[in-house]
Amino acid sequence: MAERTTGLGVGQGTALLVGAVLGPGMLALPQLAAAAAGPASVLAWAALLTLSVPVALTFAALGSRHPGGGGVAAFTGLAFGRRAAAVAGWWFFGSVPLGIVAGALVGAKYVAASFGVPPLLAAAVLLGGAFLVNAAGLRTSGRLQVALVSLLVALLAVAVLTAAPHAGTSGFTPFAPYGAAGVVSAAGVLMFAFVGWEAASHLSAEFAARGGLLRATVVTLAVISVLYLSVSLTTIGVLGPAAATTAAPLTALLETGIGAAARPLTGVLAVLLTFGAINAYIAGAARLGAALARDGALPGWFAEGDGPGRTPLRSLALLAAITAPVLVWAVDLDTLMRATSACLAAVTFAGVSAAVRVLPAGRHRATALVASVLSLLALAACGAYLLVPAVLAGVAVVALKAGERRPLPR
Repeated sequence: MAERTTGLGVGQGTALLVGAVLGPGMLALPQLAAAAAGPASVLAWAALLTLSVPVALTFAALGSRHPGGGGVAAFTGLAFGRRAAAVAGWWFFGSVPLGIVAGALVGAKYVAASFGVPPLLAAAVLLGGAFLVNAAGLRTSGRLQVALVSLLVALLAVAVLTAAPHAGTSGFTPFAPYGAAGVVSAAGVLMFAFVGWEAASHLSAEFAARGGLLRATVVTLAVISVLYLSVSLTTIGVLGPAAATTAAPLTALLETGIGAAARPLTGVLAVLLTFGAINAYIAGAARLGAALARDGALPGWFAEGDGPGRTPLRSLALLAAITAPVLVWAVDLDTLMRATSACLAAVTFAGVSAAVRVLPAGRHRATALVASVLSLLALAACGAYLLVPAVLAGVAVVALKAGERRPLPR
């Protein structure tokens, strides 16, 4: 069979995958991880990068076997049935209000550090703007999303390259002030930076060359590994104990490397990066909500607007109604990120567990089995925050039972 002559190349595919995994959470996670584990937080970064290898390869294999399969919920349903699919869908849908508020607060911290705007006000403006844009039927284009991700990669690279010459070994002493428990705690919040590999399952049919998805996944793993390890090591080496308390660590790194001009620059970039990510997640979650309603996992009234080219205003309104109290009652950024991480870790575990049943016997299934075991360990690192996906699972089951009273659309 001849290969396609049009479609994604490895470079474009890598950009999309990097965009799915790398997000504005990287603007805050180095500080949160350092606060949990001190310099030993670099061990948590390394451990989660190790986890990413079998997880990423498993989702690439799923995408190759089932191109355009509909994501983790579809794979979970294929392996474990409709109820499991609804639970996986709710885990992602329920994580979005937590995650976008966390993202907005990340951007707000940089705006506050750069321009003195109250963080809560800045976060509310970012969220309100993204919801209004989506209500108007607009969403950030794929090319713009890639451009924003490229901007974040460049920002991280410049921060590392300019600040690294100022790093020293003293920042790594004492190395593990909170012991092994601190490393586990750091891993729990860092899960926020290691989700998104399931995006590979959507991309296989778009590649021009057979095997392109696997090559893009391998390149993405290399890019993410270099970025994450270099940022974590440079943050500790340059900032030392201040890495655990600096609200805007990348601003601090850039100021060390290029001077005071970094402060307003990172404030503007943080707004762009945060808004792009929030807008994309709201657009996707609103459509997921309509799809859940269509399939009986939400009241059918919210299915209005489901389908290509339509705006799911009712689902969008539900998402806004859930997000508003999360912003008002938010305890702190660390709590929000840990709760989001627990939900998304559960989504990842559902996907790789489904792969054990869906993929044929051989190395792909063996890789999926390894990914399942490691994902289970990552789930355990979330600790008490697993209560959040547990509650969402209960909501999904109740909603699905109520939805079963009406026939599904054909």
